[in-house]
Amino acid sequence: MTAASGALPHLLFITGKLAEKNLARVLSEITPCPFTYEVRALGITVAALITVDFLKRRLRDLAGVDRVILPGRCRGELDELSAAFGIPFERGPEELKDLPAYFGRHAKVRAIDQHDILIFGEIVDAPQVSVDAVLARAARYRADGADVIDVGCLPDVPFPALTEMVRALKGEGYRVSVDSLREEDLLAGARAGADYLFSLTEDTLWIAEEYPVTPILIGRDPRDLDSLGRAIEALSARGRAFFADPILDPIHHGLTDSLLRYRELRRRYPEAPMLMGIGNLSELTHADTLGLNTLLLGICSELRIGAVLTTEVSGHCRSVVRELAHARRVLYAAREDNMPPRHIDEGLLALHDRKPFPYTLPEVKDAAAAVKDANFRIEVTAEGIQIYNREGLRSAVDPYDLFPQLGVENDAPHAFYLGLELARAQIAWQLGKRYVQDQELDWGCVRPAPTDNKLHFVEERSTLAARKAKRKKAPEG
Repeated sequence: MTAASGALPHLLFITGKLAEKNLARVLSEITPCPFTYEVRALGITVAALITVDFLKRRLRDLAGVDRVILPGRCRGELDELSAAFGIPFERGPEELKDLPAYFGRHAKVRAIDQHDILIFGEIVDAPQVSVDAVLARAARYRADGADVIDVGCLPDVPFPALTEMVRALKGEGYRVSVDSLREEDLLAGARAGADYLFSLTEDTLWIAEEYPVTPILIGRDPRDLDSLGRAIEALSARGRAFFADPILDPIHHGLTDSLLRYRELRRRYPEAPMLMGIGNLSELTHADTLGLNTLLLGICSELRIGAVLTTEVSGHCRSVVRELAHARRVLYAAREDNMPPRHIDEGLLALHDRKPFPYTLPEVKDAAAAVKDANFRIEVTAEGIQIYNREGLRSAVDPYDLFPQLGVENDAPHAFYLGLELARAQIAWQLGKRYVQDQELDWGCVRPAPTDNKLHFVEERSTLAARKAKRKKAPEG
């Protein structure tokens, strides 16, 4: 099938027999279509089984083709194909229904590699842990995106290792801040080489005069903007760097008023560097932190607040640094493009996906009717979990209802594999997430990308084809 010819680029889409009809339909729905196209199935049933060697053997007649688009799950080095055939090869999205968005955004994928917000990662219990423990936590914070390691001091808790700790962190190349309201802690941190001090008031500005540190300023009463303003003006008159923090308060203890203080401080001092400490909201609100952090960074982005201080004390805050590091880049891109933070990056979606169910139940039924082999395919639709092979389609919302219908009770590896995949499918259906067979669920930026998604386990032990091949190789007797 070829669209009307013209000056548009001509694309060749490679697929398997099972997906050929759906691919043709999805392509026909791209309007206006920025290319002409042809679809080829190449005599293979499942698109994911297409390999580089297979294409080298079977692909012919590429006259007039400007680009070749392979299925998203096709494996192999595409540069090898591009070199062999002399035209670009690329992978499309893993789901056919994502093709319109893929091409609609293909020429304007937004890079999110810039930001203008520093992240201070605070080690709250530093006086109670060893220097080695602090260095280990600092390494994790830095890997997650923190720019400055904040050594927290506890009220009325002696901190004899403070100097050693700051020097050890500096020796490992970290930028370091010390967080205390006690002058002796602030002085010890400054003498040890700290880069920043939390928190100086108009009464303790003399510390910043004696040492080359960047102070974070608060009011004499932390919520007194007039006192904070006098400290800002004093350091500004001397040309000294600083951050000013009007203090964020917890919900039901002044959150709204504190947000208004940030806006008012920006109105009074349009150019003053500002910092927001977010722990009072994230730590003291038992809700998923990703949404809270994104909202707070949205406020920081609007008010040009250039730094945030965060903690990871409560277990539900364990990924806060990573969330902030990702959100600051998304929000920077959105602000630069003068648009809401949507259709830029999916990393801020953890529990839900925008389009969790790419196929309808009738479409899955059509695909199931065309399957002629015993391998199980698993899909998730709005109605629940769908699993099918040549024996038919089974549907349920609970894997326990499906397992007795699969006939794998005596095949432990296959049963394990299907149990794992059905569990993932159930979670995806319950939460409204995108499920792709043989892949882990995508939890956005709250979880580091896995270095190995165990596909080798599926390929070597669990698929029907692999098990048949293994039996053929086994010695008789």
